[in-house]
Amino acid sequence: MMHPVFDARDPAAAKDFGDLPEWDLSDLYPSEDAPELVRDRDWLAKACADFAATYEGKLAELDADGMLACVHAYERIDTIAGRIMSFAGLRYYQNTTDPQRAKFMSDCQDAITVATTPLVFFSLEINRIPDARLDALFEANADLARYRPVFDRLRAMRPHQLSDELEKFLHDQSTVGAAAWNRLFDETIAGLAFDIDGEEMGIEATLNLLTDPDRSQREKAAKELARVFGRNVALFARVHNTLAKEKEIEDRWRKMPTPQTGRHLSNHVEPEVVEALRNAVVAAYPRLSHRYYELKRKWLGLDRMQVWDRNAPLPMEEPRTIRWDRAREMVMDAYTDFSPRMAELTTPFFEKGWIDAAVKPGKAPGAFAHPTVTEVHPYVMLNYLGKPRDVMTLAHELGHGVHQVLAADQGELLASTPLTLAETASVFGEMLTFRKLLAAAKTPAEKKVLLAGKVEDMINTVVRQIAFYDFECKLHAARRNGELTPDDINALWMSVQAESLGDAFDFMDGYETFWAYIPHFVHSPFYVYAYAFGDGLVNALYAVYEEGTPGFQEKYFEMLKAGGSKHHKELLAPFGLDASDPAFWDKGLSMIEGFIDELEAMED
Repeated sequence: MMHPVFDARDPAAAKDFGDLPEWDLSDLYPSEDAPELVRDRDWLAKACADFAATYEGKLAELDADGMLACVHAYERIDTIAGRIMSFAGLRYYQNTTDPQRAKFMSDCQDAITVATTPLVFFSLEINRIPDARLDALFEANADLARYRPVFDRLRAMRPHQLSDELEKFLHDQSTVGAAAWNRLFDETIAGLAFDIDGEEMGIEATLNLLTDPDRSQREKAAKELARVFGRNVALFARVHNTLAKEKEIEDRWRKMPTPQTGRHLSNHVEPEVVEALRNAVVAAYPRLSHRYYELKRKWLGLDRMQVWDRNAPLPMEEPRTIRWDRAREMVMDAYTDFSPRMAELTTPFFEKGWIDAAVKPGKAPGAFAHPTVTEVHPYVMLNYLGKPRDVMTLAHELGHGVHQVLAADQGELLASTPLTLAETASVFGEMLTFRKLLAAAKTPAEKKVLLAGKVEDMINTVVRQIAFYDFECKLHAARRNGELTPDDINALWMSVQAESLGDAFDFMDGYETFWAYIPHFVHSPFYVYAYAFGDGLVNALYAVYEEGTPGFQEKYFEMLKAGGSKHHKELLAPFGLDASDPAFWDKGLSMIEGFIDELEAMED
């Protein structure tokens, strides 16, 4: 899963951070032209055709054993297709500006789209089987009943299903629809050049300057970002207009009641739960971001904060570079303290080429943990620059990695969690590392810097992401009334900024275009609320851990091992938590408030 867009921090890797690991992708395939990859591509085309020949038009007649064999065959196809795309995608992310890698990924995507077109019937026919018939099959075979959550997820789309012919058309057309606009966006972002004092930089290096101790550097970076985004804003507006319109057309045909419905269905979360989260966070803006940024304004000695001060380091912060081996040690110590098993699960990431850490030209920005397929293992990508926040990112992505390794036993169709639960282990791993560092702080200033950094990250994960979600809701609603000019989109962006950030800020000319670079809006509409959901859930979970709940570690590992086989209600019940209770979100938000209380008390 992608790390949330905190206005990022990345390249200019001139510093020596120690021996930074690189991916060894040979566990997927040895190379682009490996015989194994050619074999799998050929196998996939034949397996999909055979699957259709065997099962199309016959799913409703299968007995329980026959349905289980069908599900196993489908799962095998899913695994091989996932393996090929993981390899192609990870190679591409290592260097998005290499035309050969881009072509290879596109060719793989095309081949898999063509191969899997005959499978479109599967979900359509499953959704036509009467409930009573399916229930009888599950009762007859316990191995098949294990897959019930897969059937439930497919059948959640039943009211929104189109004709078989239209579903096949949409499947075929996908590579030149959203996927093509996504790629145009990615390649445009990767190719942007920013001029800082005569030096040309990419977007990550320029965004990184927004955290520079030198205020004039931050201002230069913010103004240069605004200049370049402004020059390209028409293209970014075209991407957003097209994708929002395409979504509106498909949603209309599928009779989706709102633009958000599809995301809620894929997240297996009820709209009212998301609404309760959103309302709780918006109501807490004054108690969280407004209060914190007022403190920060005083620390920085400013009458007014500018947007380039939002992620500024604190004046009492000692700039320090953390070498890679030390970062590893810090995270591993925190994980070991929680449970030696957690550290054991993390070790192979460092020792077997499962992490790609260095900043390199053309490498995708940000950080993620990609689960690949359940018969291989996850890969973690970072852009490591030796900042304390980079250590937190390492802890975060390794949390994902541990989750993905534990869930792999569920098999390909049941391992992956919905986005709302996918952040559980990552944010928890980050919190363990933070608490370890806080306990080791030697001076009040060091403690203050750590607490403030954590509060900023939580504001970026909760407040910022809910503001982003509100922006998207407004954007998709407005697009339904016609084409949006860049100025229209800019106005929607600014409408959520002052509300979420508070009175401490002035907004420079050009900041209105900063929606343009955020990939989540393009790749995964309404994805962003999952970060706030995950953070709130983990804060509530961590409060239970701090209370010394007996057997917490064992329950925690059981929750991760469940992968996508259980609903959030079932997963949280052993901890006495329920996300559909509005008070649940206040429990999570009160942890952030508590940290701000501590910071205010240090002022006295």
